[in-house]
Amino acid sequence: MAAATAEGADRASRPNGLWILPAALMFGLFAGLPLLVVVGLSFTSWDGIGSIEFIGLDNWSRAIRDEQIYDSLWISVLLTVLTWVIQTPLSLLLGVWAAGRQRNRAVLSAIFFLPLLLSTAAIALVWGVLLDPNFGLAAKVGPYIGFPDGNMIGSTNSALLCIVVVLSWQFIPFHTLLYQAATRQIPQMLYDAAVIDGANRVQQFFRITLPQLRNTIVTSSVLMIVGSLTYFETVLIITRGGPGDATNVLPYYMYQRAFQSYEMGYASTLAAFLVLLGTALSLIIVRFSGYSKMRSTLEGM
Repeated sequence: MAAATAEGADRASRPNGLWILPAALMFGLFAGLPLLVVVGLSFTSWDGIGSIEFIGLDNWSRAIRDEQIYDSLWISVLLTVLTWVIQTPLSLLLGVWAAGRQRNRAVLSAIFFLPLLLSTAAIALVWGVLLDPNFGLAAKVGPYIGFPDGNMIGSTNSALLCIVVVLSWQFIPFHTLLYQAATRQIPQMLYDAAVIDGANRVQQFFRITLPQLRNTIVTSSVLMIVGSLTYFETVLIITRGGPGDATNVLPYYMYQRAFQSYEMGYASTLAAFLVLLGTALSLIIVRFSGYSKMRSTLEGM
């Protein structure tokens, strides 16, 4: 009798499909349905106002022949690599530091995390003023770093790097929070044992902290890499894809096709391609990083 009661209680405590219904409805309404609409529009010709005309795979075949897509894709890849290379080590080191017990750490961390409270458009507007070659900070600093006229965003060699700096300033605090939370989950006994064995702080970082943050590094990298495929507002406000096509990333090219050339069908094709690319990159990272096989960050425990 007691066993039956315990079994009934265990069955009642198990989650059922109804628990995920609200989240599933929200995802389907605001993500799944728009995605289906975009995929459907990718097989049509539409200027956004007139009638929609079904044209089959014409947009997709055009995309394969469009050299601008390959140029924009290369710029997007370069932007992704640069943001990952810059943001990952800085976020990791800052996150480990913020997880410590240094004096004034909480106050400094709060100040550092302020960019998380600002919108992307607001950040881009502020940095656009700072990078203005006429009256911005760039006009004062430029002559000392190789830009006599201060026109950093007007040079094809530095415009993309300026975008990377702005994006890093905006998103490093977010990834720092991930590393801070993960670092605080590492058992103190591991560090105590390392101290007994004579390990210094650098050795503790590379032998304990870094291995224990493997899951977080993969998670942060996925968010960073996939997120880089959606960078748009910063490019629109600061450089508008210029100079020339130096910062014309794929999302901005999609915007040009949709709202400047009024080719909604072709722009939908580019949007669907971005979704496929982001999904593929996520699956590749998860597959080859071993993330799907990870069960705990407490390795060896």
